[in-house]
Amino acid sequence: MKRILGFRTRAGAATALLVALASPAVAQSDEGNAERAFAQLSAQADARAGDAEFDYALAIAAIDTGRYGEAIIALQRVLAVQPDNAAARAELARAYAMAGDIDTAREEFATVVDDPSLPDPVRQRFTGFVRQFDERISGGGSSVSGFVDARVGHDSNVNAATDLTTLTIPLFSFLGPGTLGAGARAQDDEFAEISAGISGVHAIGRQDRVFASLLGTAHENFDVSAFSQESLTGTAGYAHSFANRDVISISAQAQVFALDWDGYRDSVGAIAQYTHMTGRGQALTVSAQYTRLNYAGQPLLDADRAAFGVGYVTQNLSASVQGGIEETRRVAGDQFSNGFATASLGAELPVGERIALVAGGAFDLRRYDAPDPLFLTERSDERLDLQGGIKLALTGSIFLQPRVTYTRNWSNIAIYDYDRWTASAGLRFEF
Repeated sequence: MKRILGFRTRAGAATALLVALASPAVAQSDEGNAERAFAQLSAQADARAGDAEFDYALAIAAIDTGRYGEAIIALQRVLAVQPDNAAARAELARAYAMAGDIDTAREEFATVVDDPSLPDPVRQRFTGFVRQFDERISGGGSSVSGFVDARVGHDSNVNAATDLTTLTIPLFSFLGPGTLGAGARAQDDEFAEISAGISGVHAIGRQDRVFASLLGTAHENFDVSAFSQESLTGTAGYAHSFANRDVISISAQAQVFALDWDGYRDSVGAIAQYTHMTGRGQALTVSAQYTRLNYAGQPLLDADRAAFGVGYVTQNLSASVQGGIEETRRVAGDQFSNGFATASLGAELPVGERIALVAGGAFDLRRYDAPDPLFLTERSDERLDLQGGIKLALTGSIFLQPRVTYTRNWSNIAIYDYDRWTASAGLRFEF
């Protein structure tokens, strides 16, 4: 029996280990059976612990159900009586790796590599695992990713303006209703939009990384060019990972924003975020952000903005709530100061091998600090944003993405009360 465990079981376990490490989804495909197997085996543990064959089977069932501590104990009992059992040592390395102890996992895999009974292909793959662990121990190296997204569409309200043609301004109510100019009324147009981004991460230690990104967008209206928009945003920061996989990061961010290629606003700020990993690709985040806003030729709009938020992220869903204040730096512009709260929800739901539904929504509430000097009241706004679309994979890195959006802004000041919808189709390339 020991010889059977020594060769056939070693080779079979090595193959199973390669499959499990290369394709985690395969190992998780039958969780119900794995739970039943573990329950049956663990019920016999008091009577059969110390039997190498039983302990090995118990350890595999424990790994398959995420009980890595119990798997490690069972495999250590196997190795206590069969120290040359390469299959058990390989599974022990896997258990340590999946439990997050990559130092011990690396040592165990390195020991397995030296076993002469391993088939050469398995030995080569295990050697690769050792190199991967060495890279993770040193911090993970560097990576770069990015995207380019181009689309065309129609916008029902390019200037986010009211549908009204006449309006009475309270300060000049004695003059009666006035006719709004074209720039103050909703205008529709076709548009072309392109956005591109690139980001990189570089490990400077086992738990420390620096990162940077650059994002640019250009939204160009075909006819109403005065409301075309362009922006460029740069971010750079530092992140530290804790032993429990939680991450804290701090970053600096700067942005320039233009209307029809004329500078309209620039901003600089800082962001701090704490991310708690809850398992199975889920995370909770807490963040704080400060931004200094500067408007070209409009000093009364210059402001300091502070925001605090919490978020929840899964592989297919994201949700967040944020609140804060935006205070103008000049008292004369206090009618633009406001407090705000925003809640958002987004999802990407696969409905086939190459297609997913994409949907999202957000609700934003703002209350302004001082009366508007023309309308003689403090502005109050609520805005609803909705979007939906399809993401169709044409290749592994190119996606077709038709999308529709709808915005409704309710305001107690009529000139800011509007609705807007867009429909567009685009191609996205990711690398």
